Amino acid sequence: MFQLDLRSRLPIYEQLVERFKELIISEVLKKDEKLPSVRSLASEITINPNTIQKAYRELERQGYIYSIPGKGNFVASIENNENSEKLSDLKEKLIKILSEAMYLGMKKDDIYKIISEIEENIKGGDSK
Repeated sequence: MFQLDLRSRLPIYEQLVERFKELIISEVLKKDEKLPSVRSLASEITINPNTIQKAYRELERQGYIYSIPGKGNFVASIENNENSEKLSDLKEKLIKILSEAMYLGMKKDDIYKIISEIEENIKGGDSK
């Protein structure tokens, strides 16, 4: 489930955060699904439990998961996630990236094709 690159300059907890976000966005992990416990995941991928806990805290801060004391961590609802500050930040970054891509010669049709591919991947191939 998790491929960690120990030689990466990206800290392990950030690699975990990114991998969980990918799994949640692509709906491999479904809304309200329980995540592995800190201890079980730490022993499975042989890293310090504090690293897992740090990743879970970051995911919760970003609105991807929620925790219930004594029960564990669960995937948050994406539709109801009202993180407008994060969306605004992503929009700014997207504008910069798309502007640079178009400046370097990427056509609007190529961008639309990429968006369609992403939408298919996120929806798992079905039309929701």
